Amino acid sequence: MRDEYLKEAQNIIADPNTLINVVSRRSKQLKHGNKPLVESLEKLEPEDIALREIIEGKISYQEWDESEDS
Repeated sequence: MRDEYLKEAQNIIADPNTLINVVSRRSKQLKHGNKPLVESLEKLEPEDIALREIIEGKISYQEWDESEDS
């Protein structure tokens, strides 16, 4: 995982646990054949692609609210 991508993504998703979960889920999707939402001239690992997608605003997340569950 590239440090510069990680630092930029942390500015968008500040909570480390949330960032890890978003990157993990998206990289699994990419590994199973989903198309990347960003273009790159270089070969990137799925985790780096997921970070770039976060940085470029191509994917987002919604925090879970416990009060809505009950």
